[in-house]
Amino acid sequence: MNTKTRLLMSLKIWMVIYPSITLFLFLFGRHLSAFPLYQRTFILTVSLVPWMMFIGVPFLDFVIRRVSKKGAAK
Repeated sequence: MNTKTRLLMSLKIWMVIYPSITLFLFLFGRHLSAFPLYQRTFILTVSLVPWMMFIGVPFLDFVIRRVSKKGAAK
């Protein structure tokens, strides 16, 4: 995998994970604050990693392809 591909993949992951973590903590942060840090981290990762890999990044890829096709058609 070349550097450009890796950079694009890392940007896609960041574009999914940053808003996902922010929303998750906004919705559940108060409830999770009662747990120790290692348990909060586990709950966060066990929830968001599958979301990111199976829904978030594929959806972002779909959106990017749609936008790219519209831009190429002009």
